[in-house]
Amino acid sequence: MSLSQIVSLVVQLGALLFAVVCHEVAHGLVAYRLGDPTAKRLKRLSLNPLRHIDPIGTVALPALLALVGAPIFGFAKPVPVNPMFFRNPFRGMMQVALAGPLVNFALAAATYVLLWGLASAWPQVLVDVFETETLGTPAEFAVFFLVVFFIINLILGSFNLIPVPPLDGSRVLTYLLPAQGRQVMVRIERFGLFIVLGLMLIGVLPRLLQPIYDGALWLLLRLLAS
Repeated sequence: MSLSQIVSLVVQLGALLFAVVCHEVAHGLVAYRLGDPTAKRLKRLSLNPLRHIDPIGTVALPALLALVGAPIFGFAKPVPVNPMFFRNPFRGMMQVALAGPLVNFALAAATYVLLWGLASAWPQVLVDVFETETLGTPAEFAVFFLVVFFIINLILGSFNLIPVPPLDGSRVLTYLLPAQGRQVMVRIERFGLFIVLGLMLIGVLPRLLQPIYDGALWLLLRLLAS
């Protein structure tokens, strides 16, 4: 691996780490506002990445994806939430679940606005990053980080809205289902990780997320045309 590839990998991992930390902190903050002190007691309402790193999801998985040339992706250690503190446990869990993806979408929107501004101030820098993947100056590093951060937040937010346990979308679906459906969702949640891995292995999740990735690239290319 060349030095430029190592630098690129480090920047991508940094962008991913910031995105997943913000996602998890959003969960914890909403839970705390709804009366659950669990995350606060465990000091998980901090933006300190060391409190949220998962060795597999935050380090090994994204590094492996980057090495094989796939879009970088990962997850942080989930923030613990105790729904028994909520007045309405199912509604509270839905609100907590939605907080993570909504924060990712908000970060993506803010990042895109910032890149739009930089497209006027540093047009050649954007061309260098997009077309030649040049990372030789602080400005190019900054733009590359923002580009990766934009894509990651869009994918992370969209991925978590898929209604499959233990993803955030399953909490929303559980709240909307009748009592019998809620019981089914609660029962299958213990197998949620295996369900997600299975859907990834057979290509269902990548096919669902590909349009999001393509759309993000289209929006970024529009900056060069502006």
